[in-house]
Formats: sequence, structure tokens, C-alpha cells
Amino acid sequence: MPEKEKRGRRRRGEERRGEKRKRGKRAWDEYGRPFIIIKEREQNARLRGLDAQKANISAGQALARILRTSLGPKGMDKMLQSGDGDVIVTNDGATILEQMDVDNQIAKLMVELSRSQDYEIGDGTTGVVVLAGSLLEQAEKLLERGIHPIRVAEGYEMASRIAVEQLEHISQKFEFSATIIEPLVQTCMTTLSSKM
Repeated sequence: MPEKEKRGRRRRGEERRGEKRKRGKRAWDEYGRPFIIIKEREQNARLRGLDAQKANISAGQALARILRTSLGPKGMDKMLQSGDGDVIVTNDGATILEQMDVDNQIAKLMVELSRSQDYEIGDGTTGVVVLAGSLLEQAEKLLERGIHPIRVAEGYEMASRIAVEQLEHISQKFEFSATIIEPLVQTCMTTLSSKM
């Protein structure tokens, strides 16, 4: 077979392979060996709009449901097992969340919320996550009614301001000194009653 004919066949073959590469059915490496490209886009479809919001809300609610049963003086303990086999029994929200391996970004935000509550206040780690889960639950109902997420956030900010004003209105001040410590002791007993 003449050399010119061989080159023509080779060129036609390369053109056919180039067409197939464009269609995405087959691909070749630099040595001419075929390989298959697996497309994962169909499997990992990206959620958009209300579906993405609902998925994030449900992740936050799931985290809140896990902690809800450990809240309060009659809260149940959780038994956690780490990857290396260590077992921890606790009803402390911060400890439970530290041991959990979460992938969702909203769930990670709730873990960070609990961590910052523990750092700033030292208590209420379970309560803030349960409260955030309840707020997300109510937000989901508003989103389903067609209210824009920015309006929902503005409504929560307005409600927060009103709640702080109301708390300041109903709060009581306790006067204590080095000789009169009874009001302080009563406050501490009330606060620590759920910890014993």
C-alpha cells in the first residue's frame, strides 16, 4: 500500500476519532488507547432555588432533632462512638456536636453556633441549636407561602429586637453585696438546678 494512501486512512481515522471525541462517546489518550469518561453530573445534580433552601433547612432541622431529646433536666443521654472505638455517654450539646461528622454547610454553621455559645457563655449549647432548628422550621413554612428569604430574615431581626425590649421590660435587678448574698445564691440555685 502506498505511503500516501496510508496517511489518508490515518487522517480519516483521526478525523472520525475527533468527531467521536466531540460527541463524548469515546476518548483516546496520547498513545491512541481508548478510555471511557464517566459523567457524574447526573448523579450529583445541583439543587437550586426553593429545593436547595428546603434541603438546607431539613439538614438543620435534623441536627436540632438529634439534640432536642437531650435538652433539659429530663433530657436523655446520647451514647457516641468515635472512629477509634472510644465510647462517650453525654447529654451536653457541645460534646455531641463535636463528636458528629457533618457535611452539610448549614449543619456546620449550627455546630459553629453551638461552639460560639459555649465559648461566649459557657452554657446553652443545646438550646441555641434547638431554637435555630425551630426558627428554620417556621422559615420553611414562610418560604413555601412564597415569601422571599430576605423578608424572612428581616422579620426575624425585627422579632429579635422586640424580644430584647420585652426582656428588658420584665427583667428584675438583684441587689447584692459582700454582706447580702442571698439573692445571688437563689439565682445560682435556679440556674444550676438543671445541671445536677
